[in-house]
Amino acid sequence: MNANPTPPGTVAPAPDTSASDVAPDLIGSGQEGTVGDQVRAYFQRVRSGDMGALPAVGGFVVLTILFSFLSPFFLTERNFANLLTQAATLVMLGMALVFVLLLGEIDLSAGVTSGMTMALFIVLVNVHAVPWPIALAVAFAAGILTGALIGFFVARVGIPSFVVTLGLFLGYQGITLMIIGAGGLYRVQIDEIQAIQNQNMPVWAGWLMLAVILAVSAATSFWDRARRARAGVPNRTIALVWIKLGVIAVIGGAVVAILSRNRGQSVGVVEGVPIVVPIVLVILWIGTFVLDRTRFGRYLYAIGGNAEAARRSGVKVMLVRWSAFIVCSTLAVVSGLFSISKVGAVDAAAGREIVLSGVAAAVVGGVSLFGGRGRLLHAAIGALVIAVITNGLGLLNLPAGVNLVVTGGVLILAATVDAVSRVRAGGSIMRT
Repeated sequence: MNANPTPPGTVAPAPDTSASDVAPDLIGSGQEGTVGDQVRAYFQRVRSGDMGALPAVGGFVVLTILFSFLSPFFLTERNFANLLTQAATLVMLGMALVFVLLLGEIDLSAGVTSGMTMALFIVLVNVHAVPWPIALAVAFAAGILTGALIGFFVARVGIPSFVVTLGLFLGYQGITLMIIGAGGLYRVQIDEIQAIQNQNMPVWAGWLMLAVILAVSAATSFWDRARRARAGVPNRTIALVWIKLGVIAVIGGAVVAILSRNRGQSVGVVEGVPIVVPIVLVILWIGTFVLDRTRFGRYLYAIGGNAEAARRSGVKVMLVRWSAFIVCSTLAVVSGLFSISKVGAVDAAAGREIVLSGVAAAVVGGVSLFGGRGRLLHAAIGALVIAVITNGLGLLNLPAGVNLVVTGGVLILAATVDAVSRVRAGGSIMRT
């Protein structure tokens, strides 16, 4: 029985469907309260085990301070620019792996996929005289097909992703060897590709980039707030938007100012933001937008949290898994492009070792190995931590073995934090 019947002679008001039309597409992060309430809520999440990228940020700060004392060259403009270009390849691969790690899956073939596609790309250009844009399109097509193949066996056939990607990890090394030949090495002779990691934007372009970042960030934030207001969903206090923009302006301004100074030595002027930086930032923004503000992104988190619950809610789990591996392999090709631009050559061993560092970057940054938790920015921060370790130890002229030991220890520590935080948050760890 209706507890509030419509009085006789009146017309029942039409139901308000505006909220239901808008709310399903909203990012679920709005909360009422002051800045103090948000800060207290954040520390409550940290105490409950959801630390996000906090350990990685802390590690980055500590390592930066440590190496600045141990080496007088660490905080120089030249080394800072070198650190960013060194990290770009790992940042991109780490972000690629986030899409499958969110599902609780793994892609051990991402590194060799980048190597194989770049070998195909350079051989088509150098040996068969194919125009480089067409050859690059072929390389990306090979990456997409690789992701589709992995997704078929994982999502459709049901083979564990570890087994499928391990098989491709081995098989693609053989394909790369057949493409290049035993002991073969091809130089990258394409100016546009070499410029990605070895050339800089004009100084004015760096400041313009920062202005665009601030404008896009502000527009996105106010667009989200307007959509939430139309849907009747609570918004966070507006002060948080201004704080975020202020942080971006301060940190971004400091980075651009440092990179705008002349870091050349005796000959020539070297200044400006490396070209690879805005490329990484654009891909980071697009990927974050997809994860935060599209159904595909929400489905990734839902499947990683509880695949069966997501399936019963109507999510096409198989299609989402399939798509995630395609995205991962495609971004792996971009990572390979950064790598050959930096090295200036491609050989049969291309991409063989970096995939484990990519997984390490994501996990160190706070992406959960158990699925359902993590962001692209976390993987980027984790990659910067690993790059700082490699760069700092290199400046100290320590053996490569020390680098591997330290990186491995940081990875184990990050995985331990992930497991402990999962238990504290109410999850479970399988033990035998």
